[in-house]
Amino acid sequence: MVMFSVTRKQSAPIDGQKPGTSGLRKKVKVFMQPNYLQNFVQSTFNALTAEKVRGATLVVSGDGRYYSKDAIQIIIKMAAANGVRRIWVGQNGLLSTPAVSAVIRERVGVDGSKASGAFILTASHNPGGPHEDFGIKYNMENGGPAPEGITDKIYENTKTINEYLIAEDLPDVDISATGVTSFGGPEGQFDVEVFDSASDYVKLMKSIFDFESIRKLLSSPNFSFCYDALHGVGGAYAKPIFVEELGAQESSLLNCTPKEDFGGGHPDPNLTYAKELVARMGLGKSDSQGEPPEFGAAADGDADRNMILGKRFFVTPSDSVAIIAANAVESIPYFSSGLKGVARSMPTSAALDVVAKHLNLKFFEVPTGWKFFGNLMDAGLCSVCGEESFGTGSDHIREKDGIWAVLAWLSIIAYKNKENLSGGKLVTVEDIVRNHWATYGRHYYTRYDYENVDAGAAKELMSYLVKLQSSIPEVNKIVKGIRSDVSNVAHADEFEYKDPVDGSISKHQGIRYLFEDGSRLVFRLSGTGSEGATIRLYIEQYEKDSSKIGRDSQEALAPLVDVAIKLSKMQEFTGRSAPTVIT
Repeated sequence: MVMFSVTRKQSAPIDGQKPGTSGLRKKVKVFMQPNYLQNFVQSTFNALTAEKVRGATLVVSGDGRYYSKDAIQIIIKMAAANGVRRIWVGQNGLLSTPAVSAVIRERVGVDGSKASGAFILTASHNPGGPHEDFGIKYNMENGGPAPEGITDKIYENTKTINEYLIAEDLPDVDISATGVTSFGGPEGQFDVEVFDSASDYVKLMKSIFDFESIRKLLSSPNFSFCYDALHGVGGAYAKPIFVEELGAQESSLLNCTPKEDFGGGHPDPNLTYAKELVARMGLGKSDSQGEPPEFGAAADGDADRNMILGKRFFVTPSDSVAIIAANAVESIPYFSSGLKGVARSMPTSAALDVVAKHLNLKFFEVPTGWKFFGNLMDAGLCSVCGEESFGTGSDHIREKDGIWAVLAWLSIIAYKNKENLSGGKLVTVEDIVRNHWATYGRHYYTRYDYENVDAGAAKELMSYLVKLQSSIPEVNKIVKGIRSDVSNVAHADEFEYKDPVDGSISKHQGIRYLFEDGSRLVFRLSGTGSEGATIRLYIEQYEKDSSKIGRDSQEALAPLVDVAIKLSKMQEFTGRSAPTVIT
C-alpha cells in the first residue's frame, strides 16, 4: 500500500471567494491561480463539523468541464490530508448534479459506507474551456446544496485562511477505470473508489417511472424522439437510459459525448443556444430538415436543467412544471398516492399556482435557489417543484433534474396515448399543453436577459425601481403614459421570504410589480455569470378567456414589454437597446 504524509502549506486570503446560491463560479484562469481552489476547499472543510470530514465518505465529481480532472486530483489529496476516510468519484470524473444528489442519498459502498457530502465541479449552463468558466459547490448529507449558514462560514474562512492541508506525495488516481485504490496515511487507510457514473441514477429512475409504458411509446410507429445533451454530462446517462433501457434509436441522441469545452457551444438548453435541436424540431429559421420528431429535449452542462419541445412547439419551463404537477398522480407511479405539495421560484409564472388551487394542494412561492425547495421536501411539504430557468424536479433528490423532467414528460405522453399507440392519432405535446391552457388558463410569459451589464449600472437600475415603488399612483401615471391598454399596478414590492420550515428570512429576492389583472413584471440580478452582472426581466400575463389563449406569446406580451423597458429606464441605465437572450 502506498503511504502518504500531510503537508501544511502556507496560504493567504484571496479576494472574491464568496459562493452564491450555485457555489463559486469564476473563469478557469482565476481557479488556476496559486492556492485559489485549495483555499476554497480548505475553507469548506473548516466550515463543516469534524464528523462530516474526519472518517467521512465524500463524493468528488462534476460535469467534466475543462480543469475538472486537475481539480479532482487536488481535492482527493486535500481530503486525504484532512482525515477523510474515502472518496467516491464517478468514472472519468463524470456525475451529473442530480446524480451526485442521488449517490449521496441512495448509494451504499461495498463496505456499507454512505456519503455525507460532495464537492460538485460545475459551472452549470455556462461555457467551458481554457478561457471559459469553472465552478465548485458543496452539497450536504441530504443531497442538496449547502445552506446559507455553511456558505457564509466558507466565505468567512476564505477571508482569514493562512494554511491548507494536502497530501502532496499521494500519487494521482486513475479515474478512467472503475475500482478501489487504497493508501495509508497518518490516520490509517484512505480509499478512492471510482464507480460507474450512471448505474445508481438509472436504478433510481426505474423506481420512479413505468419504464415499460415509456418503452412502448418509444417503439410506437406514431412517436419519434430526440435528446440533445449539448456535449454536457447528460450524455453519460442518455445512452444507458434512452437506448439501453427504453429502446430508443441511438440516432435520436444528439451531442451526447461529454466534452471539456462542450464542443465549443454554450450548454444552456434554451431556444438561443440549443440550435441543432431547435432546428431539428422545426423551430429554426428555416424548415429544411424534413418532418420533425414528436418530442425533443435538451440538457445543460451538468444535466440539472431541461428544455421540452414538441413538434414545432416550445413548452415554457413554467408551463412544464404546472403540466407535470397536474398529471403526475395518474402518469407516474412514484406519485400514485398523491402529491404532498408543489412549489415554484418567485420569478416563475403562476401557472403552477392555478393547478395547486384546482387540485387543492399545498403551494409555496420561494426565492430562486434549489435549497429553498430542499427545505420544504425534507419537511415532507413538497413533491414537485420548478423554476423558469429550465429547472424542474421532485423530492426523489434535492437538486433539479433534467432527465427526470424528460422521463416525466414521456410518462405523461405515454399515459395520454395508452389506447392509441398502435395506430390511432397521437395526443401530441402541443395537444397536452393546449388542453392544459383550456382547463387552467394560459400564462403568457417571457424572460429577457441582459448579460454582462456593468455591475454598478445594474445596481443603480434596481435601486431606481425600488424607489419608484414608494408611490403606486405615480407608477400608474408612468405606466398609462407608456401604454393605456395595460392594467393598473395593484401592488409593488421587493420579494422577501420567510422559510416555513426553519424560520429564516431571505430579503432582496427580486423587485415585483403586480397588476390588477394578474399580470406581473419582475426584475432580478442574477449571480450565475462569472463576470459583470445579469439583469433578468420576467414578463407575465394571465389569460382565462379560452378564445384568447392561442395568441403568439411575444405579440400578447408586447404592451407589457414596452412598459417594463421604459418604466425601468433599461436603455438609459445599461446602454442596451436589446436583451442578450429572450426566452
